[in-house]
Amino acid sequence: MRSTVIGGIVLILIGVVLFVRGGTFTTQKDVIKVGDVKVTAPDDHTVPNWVAPVVVVAGIGLLAFGGMPRKA
Repeated sequence: MRSTVIGGIVLILIGVVLFVRGGTFTTQKDVIKVGDVKVTAPDDHTVPNWVAPVVVVAGIGLLAFGGMPRKA
């Protein structure tokens, strides 16, 4: 299998997981910074709903173009 086909399959799987379960990630936000002392707090973010279909379409595009025969 070519790497584009594998990449397309991986993108489709990631898009389906994002669609079914949603996506969140956490970053650290500086709350107070005084000299060498720093207090941080977790800041949760959600992945927008439009990301999942875009990732699936990109994966389908990679499958379509990756599966085409190469010109010699």
